[in-house]
Amino acid sequence: MEDILLLQAIERYLDGTMLPAERAYFEELRNNTHEIDQMVVEHSMFLHQMDSFSGRQTMQHSLQNVHAKLLSMGDINEGGEQTAKTKVVNIWNKYKRVATIAAAVGGGIALMISTLVAYFNPISPDVTRLGVQLKQTQNQVAALSNEIIKSKIPTKAPITGGGSSFLIDGKGYLITNAHVLDGATSATVYNEEGKEFSAIIAYKNDEKDLAILKIEDEDFQPIKNLPYSIRKTNADLGDEIYTIGFPNFPRTDVVYNVGYLSSVKGYNGDTLTCQIQMSANPGNSGGPVFNKKGEVIGVLSTKLSKADGVSFAIKSKNIYQLVEDFKKADTTSSNIKMLNTTTLNNDDRVSQVKKISNYVYMVKAYRK
Repeated sequence: MEDILLLQAIERYLDGTMLPAERAYFEELRNNTHEIDQMVVEHSMFLHQMDSFSGRQTMQHSLQNVHAKLLSMGDINEGGEQTAKTKVVNIWNKYKRVATIAAAVGGGIALMISTLVAYFNPISPDVTRLGVQLKQTQNQVAALSNEIIKSKIPTKAPITGGGSSFLIDGKGYLITNAHVLDGATSATVYNEEGKEFSAIIAYKNDEKDLAILKIEDEDFQPIKNLPYSIRKTNADLGDEIYTIGFPNFPRTDVVYNVGYLSSVKGYNGDTLTCQIQMSANPGNSGGPVFNKKGEVIGVLSTKLSKADGVSFAIKSKNIYQLVEDFKKADTTSSNIKMLNTTTLNNDDRVSQVKKISNYVYMVKAYRK
């Protein structure tokens, strides 16, 4: 009985019919109870699947109604007069060659269209990318922020998007999402103090949705050792995690958020990513996801469109493969060295965040 009441409460929470006081109490209960939070996520996804099923059922009923109407009008015959069958057979024999060719061409076109859709829009409509997409000049974007007045971006250069990034090597190599750089030829990055540095797009892998930026700016001072490490293996289910990024784009105030690893696989069983229970917003794309030891366990990339607090991160082990591919493509990149040990293991969360924040950068991507 208690389970039924809980499910009823979850449904009222999801459809917005809870009173404000009850909703506030339920959200506090959800934040403090992992099992209830997971039930909310699973029930939200279940309701979404039911909506899809309902849509298919409605279409089926509509087709059945049309079929019945055509039968009643005599436009089609299910029962069978031989003459009707003979006409159908004769028509088929007369035009089957044309129909076969048309079917083949139609099938080829359908396959080509589906392939192009998959290539140019690989993300499911149920999943939203967390990069900021823009079609504005530097002056227009700067007008949105009181912090950045001057910029190293050419005045008339269109800014294509933005997001977050983080250093993987103190010599100026950063990781972000490939989709943050869509349509761009260059980028600038900003630290939490608002200092801007010019960067180049050194390497991209659209399939893995990861990219490497390289700061090339005389104002940048290389960093000898980064305090965090990049984890080579999968994080553990239930691990408490946190992220640092720039969801308030184009402002450079860094934002901290916390959650936990809710699945070792991503959307629809994707093994490239993992699922994290944490809210995320446009601008968070490319931001690092840390565990309590101060290890990067993923790169925040997308979120579930129709469920609050369900996000996805590309697993950190893919960063190592990306760097290896980069080294093969560009021999000058052989000096990239990523630390596999963290110095943050014994620090409390506040100390960790203070030490990490200055190595996480906001990205502005633009086209020259």
